Amino acid sequence: MKHLPALNLMAIKLRSKSLHFRETKSGTNAYRVLLYTALLLGAVWLLLRMSRGQVTSPFLPTPTPTRSAQSYIQQAEAYFQAGKLDDPASEADAIDTYKKALAVEPDNPLVLAELARIQTYSSRLVSTDQQRLAVLEEARDNIRRAAELAPDDSQVLAVKAFVLDWNASSNLIANDTREAYLAEAEAAANRAYLLEPENALALAFYAEVLLDQQKWDQALEYAAQAVERAPDLLDTHRVYATVLESVGLYGDAIKQYKIASELAPNLTFILLQIGLGYRNLEDYNSALYYFDQAAEINKQLGIKDPLPYIAIAKTYTQQGEFFIASRNAETALRFSPQSADTYGQLGSIYVQARNYESALPALQCALEGCSAEENKIAQDLVDLGLLEASVPVEPLELTNLTVAYYYIRYGSVLAFLSDTENGYCDKVVTLMARLRQDFPDDELLMQNAEDNEATCTILYSNPSP
Repeated sequence: MKHLPALNLMAIKLRSKSLHFRETKSGTNAYRVLLYTALLLGAVWLLLRMSRGQVTSPFLPTPTPTRSAQSYIQQAEAYFQAGKLDDPASEADAIDTYKKALAVEPDNPLVLAELARIQTYSSRLVSTDQQRLAVLEEARDNIRRAAELAPDDSQVLAVKAFVLDWNASSNLIANDTREAYLAEAEAAANRAYLLEPENALALAFYAEVLLDQQKWDQALEYAAQAVERAPDLLDTHRVYATVLESVGLYGDAIKQYKIASELAPNLTFILLQIGLGYRNLEDYNSALYYFDQAAEINKQLGIKDPLPYIAIAKTYTQQGEFFIASRNAETALRFSPQSADTYGQLGSIYVQARNYESALPALQCALEGCSAEENKIAQDLVDLGLLEASVPVEPLELTNLTVAYYYIRYGSVLAFLSDTENGYCDKVVTLMARLRQDFPDDELLMQNAEDNEATCTILYSNPSP
């Protein structure tokens, strides 16, 4: 017989004490019953409230946005770098994303300031003066609110100077308003610089204000200093390039614009400025290259911007290639069929090509306006399948020399096509009188007006047989 070790026997004896061969009775606890009853009734009450919508489950997603403002800001910065400042077809752009950040933090002055800065730049991407002014006015309202929230923030004040300076450049504001904007811009730039002398952005935008006040030397000095202090900022190089360009240093301006473009390669308005610089130097191949780059980037981004095609058209016009120039101007018109300025550009190209019959309806829509039925240019594009429908066009206001020279070209076309029956020369006299009233001190413009009047005088003196 095998024997168990003494330790195992002891273990067996201990375990046997816990074994039971019949049910063990315990006493009833009344408090425990009451507790269970209360919990059960509470659960039933809660379920009824939830079924009626009076109580929301804590496990449902919250109705308020949980995304932080900073994440929107980072996404907006990425859109800006990609060149998507404002996409009318979607909210996947810098401006709409900054607005989403403001929905989370509505009183954040730095977000308001950055939104105003991007809106101001985006004004370069619209094709009419009215659209441009609307964008600039919204930017102005945002930056003024930012300055109210942070009156002593150097960065906010620097952007305020920039926004107001660009508002002052609008063709649709009165001279006293323009001067008021420039004075306010200069005050903001000066205060931004005094608050933070090392703020290169404040110095750059101060230079841009000085440029528009025609203080050339001081503008050059401040712009150069801004680039030295912040060589990695898009804005400092853009402003320095603008100042250099304004004083005729096109080669140096191109270098600065190229650096700005390297910092933000998809901003097409900078590429357009590079192209304009080359065109001023009569390097037409390089100009066309950069204009084409801008057009290609817009295609990739889904942006229908007429400005690259207008720039291409003007370049071919300067080379005397009027057919390809008009084709590019018509492409621009397809992108902005209601832009009176685009009709003016197209009409000017037709005049230079001596195609007066086509120039007449284009310039008439630009300067007098036209209904959809009267818009012969758009109707021709519809017939060719290049435009879905003809559209009305509101006339340009006579607010700048660009429009004034459209008047000159329109007058020359009317004079050339006039006879004793159509009364075109009567219209020439009226148009030229308007120019004399608004631009009496511009000698070249007045000489062109006299030439148009002289043409009509000759025609009336020698009527056709």
